[in-house]
Amino acid sequence: MRIIFMGTPQFAVASLDALIKAGCDIVAVVTAPDKPAGRGQKVNQSAVKQYADANDIKVLQPEKLKNPEFIQELEALQADLQVVVAFRMLPEVVWNMPPKGTINLHASLLPQYRGAAPINWAIINGEKESGVTTFFLKHDIDTGDILFTEKVTLSGTETAGDLHDRLMNKGAGLLVKTVKGIESGRYNEHPQEQLAEGIELKHAPKIFKTDCLVDFNQPVEQVYNLIRGLSPSPTAYTLLNDKVLKIYNANYEHAEPGITAGSFTTDNKTHLKFAAKDGFIGVTDVQLEGKKRMGIEEFLRGNKL
Repeated sequence: MRIIFMGTPQFAVASLDALIKAGCDIVAVVTAPDKPAGRGQKVNQSAVKQYADANDIKVLQPEKLKNPEFIQELEALQADLQVVVAFRMLPEVVWNMPPKGTINLHASLLPQYRGAAPINWAIINGEKESGVTTFFLKHDIDTGDILFTEKVTLSGTETAGDLHDRLMNKGAGLLVKTVKGIESGRYNEHPQEQLAEGIELKHAPKIFKTDCLVDFNQPVEQVYNLIRGLSPSPTAYTLLNDKVLKIYNANYEHAEPGITAGSFTTDNKTHLKFAAKDGFIGVTDVQLEGKKRMGIEEFLRGNKL
């Protein structure tokens, strides 16, 4: 089969690499346009483009996916199948083009956690399991017929970064299985199941800065899950002496705080604890505005509170 691969971040590179190593014919990749980034406004190429260039794969970088020239380029490639991993929403003229359809790899157990940030929200919500799903694209986002799924068990201590890496590798293997299944005709697709009565459908919308501010009036486990679910990016934060303190990792203890939620206690050597509704959040890996990221002992050596 002739395959066009669509993706942008590092998460997608693992899948692209796995498909190539499995002998799949990737005729082109479609990825985000180059953008200037950082203080020097150096041109930043997507992880997928860098991989494609290193492996001599044709790269398409349309600003708009409905651009007639881009559509003509896609048609000329005569792909049998399109594969989408961590890309943007496709117009119907694109996803409906290949005769074998367009498949997507999603980092959740659909229909749960449809949306842009499934890994983050699964951790934030304290889920006990997660996984990856492959499905055919159709009109409504993340609602197409499911091909294959694979589950992973969560420990309750991993960060979003930890889960990202697990699902990136798990998803790459599942995608190869899916593509080989479509190629051989050995697959069964089924509609996304209706949830049993009483089971809540959870969504995974894009995360904004307002979602990252820690509310210490919440129970400690909820605060702890938020910190894990936003680490390493976009990162939970609070204010410490009117400066932004990013929190990459923490622990928690149940107790009667005895001080106002959001207030802190420290020995200025080994620990910094913030009071929450029913205990304390001990921050262990932080970054103060204008400073580098560091462990709490190093942080306290340079910042007497």
